[in-house]
Amino acid sequence: MAGNITFSMIKPDAVGKGYTGKILDRFISEGFKIKAMRYTRLCKCEAETFYAVHKGKDFYEPLVEFMTSGPVVALVLEKENAVADYRTMIGATSNPAEGTVRHQFAESTRLNAVHGSDSDENAQIEAGFFFAQRELL
Repeated sequence: MAGNITFSMIKPDAVGKGYTGKILDRFISEGFKIKAMRYTRLCKCEAETFYAVHKGKDFYEPLVEFMTSGPVVALVLEKENAVADYRTMIGATSNPAEGTVRHQFAESTRLNAVHGSDSDENAQIEAGFFFAQRELL
């Protein structure tokens, strides 16, 4: 499955503003198939664990606080070349290109609407954080 899935999360800012449906439509129109989806709210411990790679960085604590501020939508998306295509579609965290998901829906670098895996390996790890293997078949 490596190379064919990516993990996505619609963050609390976008969920709170009612953008979930529009963002999901965008994913589907770009050729992604939804393999798994969950509407949930992260507790502090879960957010700290998920973003542990950033622990010690100046944005870690604000990120954890933000990610626990409201519900999120966690997704596993499937498509050939999923990680690269998804990252192109969502755009950069800061100064996203016109036409990208973040250009359309993000408020700022911090409130950037969506999370996306940065590698095939992390896609597998992040998908496993939210979903059991049986949910990904």
